[in-house]
Order: sequence, then C-alpha cells, then structure tokens
Amino acid sequence: MRLKDKVAIITGAAQGIGAATALRFAAEGADLSLCDLHAGRLEEVAAKVRGLGRRCLALAGSVTDRAFVQDLVERTRSELGRLDILVNNAGIIRDAIGHKMTEEQWDQVIEVNLKGTFNCLQACMIPMRQQGSGAIVNLSSVSRFGAAGQFNYSATKAGVVGLTRAAAKELGGRGVRVNCVAPGFVETEMLATVPMATLEMFKNFAVPMGRLGQPGEIASVILFLASDDASFVNGQTITVDGGAFMQ
Repeated sequence: MRLKDKVAIITGAAQGIGAATALRFAAEGADLSLCDLHAGRLEEVAAKVRGLGRRCLALAGSVTDRAFVQDLVERTRSELGRLDILVNNAGIIRDAIGHKMTEEQWDQVIEVNLKGTFNCLQACMIPMRQQGSGAIVNLSSVSRFGAAGQFNYSATKAGVVGLTRAAAKELGGRGVRVNCVAPGFVETEMLATVPMATLEMFKNFAVPMGRLGQPGEIASVILFLASDDASFVNGQTITVDGGAFMQ
C-alpha cells in the first residue's frame, strides 16, 4: 500500500475527481478528511471509504471560508492524528464569453478556485513544515493555456500553477513537495454544462486517444504525486489529457 497509515485532506470530494481520489487513497491505506459543500453526497463517499476499512471525516463547508479551513486542518490532526497530504481539488466553473461575463461570475470562480486553493495550502503548510514532511497536490487544468468563454476559470488555473511553483520553492527544503495535476476533458459532473457537440468535436479531433478521460485516471496521477514514488518530484505540473495539449 503506497499510502499506508498516511492521513490526507481532499477538498471537493463529493463527486468526480475528488471522490475517485478519495476511494483510490483509501484503497492504498490512507485515512481521510473530506470536505465539500454537498453534505449528502460527501457522506456517501465517506461511507464507501469506511467500507474499505479506513477512518474518514466528512466536513461540509467551503474552502473560501478561512475559519472552516482552519477547523478542517485542526480536526484532521486531532481526530486522525497527523496530516501528510493535501489534495486541493475543489473548483467551480461559471462560463461566459468575455464581454458578457459578470463581476459576480468572475469573483465566484476566483474565490473558490484560486483563493480556496491558497487557503487550504496555507493552512496545511504550517504543520507540514513543522513535521518536516508532506505532499500537496493542486488541481489545475488544460484551460490554463486559455479557453474561450473561460476568462475566470483560465485565470485561476494558470494562477494555481504559479502558486504551486512558488510553494514548491518555499517548502522543498522543509521536506514538503508541492505539485500540480492539470486534467483535460474528464467525464465528470462539471462537463454537464458543455454542449455535447463541443465534447464530441474535442474528443474526435483534438484528443489523439479519441476519448474523454475518466476520474480514476486523474486520481492515479494524484496518487503518484502524493506517494513516496514521487519523492524527488517537486514544483511540476503534469497534464493528463490524452495528448490534446503537448507541451
């Protein structure tokens, strides 16, 4: 088991990539602290984790709320005994063409995707620095290269990469690794707002593998970066998109 006796916080864990990561981590021996706004679905994921024989906290709240994030970290450490891994997965989309995007749409995405990632990273880096070990995995996106209709989302996902690199430089010497996973189009609930014709065109013409990704495929890369298998990987962004964007 690659995460035996490790303790991980996973944000946005009620569905999609977050839920898949929770189940993958549990299967690899980790105890988990999960958070999401959707309490009912979050508890369903937590029940599956417990069914795998692992301890699991399920705390409903927003990563934009610094008091909630601090409580999440403190309860994780007090009830599960330590904190080894953070997966910053919580994120939203509020798409609109640039000249039609409202200030509210801009602010909502910045608050969750960028500030929320910062809130969790900052709260977790303090105990990790003190213990001299830890792994943080942030979620970016191929939209960091810029996507029409996603001024807000693209800006946040590019920002997450910059945040990852800055944190990796600060924390690497303290035994804490910080890396980033950037998924392409993955079959999650977030894609429900994307027109089917757009998804089919992207899948058939833009992705060399000719299909969309699955949440479990992203979870596998997150697991690698969180585990000791990636012990000398720091400050990197791994794109997982079937080859659609080759850097």
